[in-house]
Amino acid sequence: MIKKRQPLRGVIIILLIIAAATLLFDHFHINNFRTVEPGVFYTSGQPSGMDYTRLFYSYHIATIVNIRPASERRDKNWHNEEIIYTRNNGINYIEMPIEKTSCFPDKQTQEQFLAVMANKNNLPVLLHGGRNDKRVAMLVAVWMVKTQNSTVEQTLKEVRRILEDRQPTKDEIKFIEGLSK
Repeated sequence: MIKKRQPLRGVIIILLIIAAATLLFDHFHINNFRTVEPGVFYTSGQPSGMDYTRLFYSYHIATIVNIRPASERRDKNWHNEEIIYTRNNGINYIEMPIEKTSCFPDKQTQEQFLAVMANKNNLPVLLHGGRNDKRVAMLVAVWMVKTQNSTVEQTLKEVRRILEDRQPTKDEIKFIEGLSK
């Protein structure tokens, strides 16, 4: 009997270790977090819970730019949580809604975002949307081309990284190429 319990005990221990590792990963992982330029510009999916504390203390985020419109999934009360956290911690909070159906920011949104990024008091900035959000990728492209003098190729490489290695569509490439004109 003792010999039969040893393998079972080992399996249980391994399962407990895997469960603990998974919980820790979820606890310390911010969805789709990317560094565009260290100390200046970061992107992510929708933060929640302890993500805000980690962003503030690890990356010293001074401004959060949310591109999700009010109509987009206000479940789990993330919008109120975000506003309360930023207000209570002295973080600038800017809503710059871009509808998911049209991932391309209009001229006014582009100018507004570039003005946020140009103000040193706003840095570092976290730009967030939903998961794998092409709206985030397109605003990153605007910033890279318009202020960092990045080439279309450099910008497309960063856009692919934000989109988790998905190739940009023809319309997305056309939008990025149009930024450099």
